[in-house]
Amino acid sequence: MSYETKTDLNDTTIEKLQKLIQANIDACNGFRESAEELDDPALSALFRELGDQRSELATELQEYVVFNGEVPEDDGSVAAKTHRIWINIRAKLNGGDPYVILIEAERGEDHAKAAYEDVLKETAGSAMNDVLTRQYRVVKAGHDKVRDLRDSFAKK
Repeated sequence: MSYETKTDLNDTTIEKLQKLIQANIDACNGFRESAEELDDPALSALFRELGDQRSELATELQEYVVFNGEVPEDDGSVAAKTHRIWINIRAKLNGGDPYVILIEAERGEDHAKAAYEDVLKETAGSAMNDVLTRQYRVVKAGHDKVRDLRDSFAKK
């Protein structure tokens, strides 16, 4: 019986890493584009920071895919591109209202968080479990921050 190691991952684990790479690229692009739509400098800076964070998560996962002799995802999904267009339209129609942008950002964060939860279940016991669990905590913290900001802007 052979055991999975980080440099000898099975095909299922690599496929799931590719899914998370794409989710992180989507989140990175979404945060960076949304930061450009915001008039609130502090919120814009936070979105750039979260985008950079997701870029780092994607890069880390891409390295593991490369370690395993595969070509990593390097582009986001069509669905996320469509979602970003929707964010841009809503932002323009609402004059860059932070609340509207935060609603859409949280929707994107719900997707990223769910992707990690699914992959963690589907790859339980994987050699990547420690990396994925650590990354999930980062994604969940970002999700919760966006959710809490959305709630605070709703009260204004």
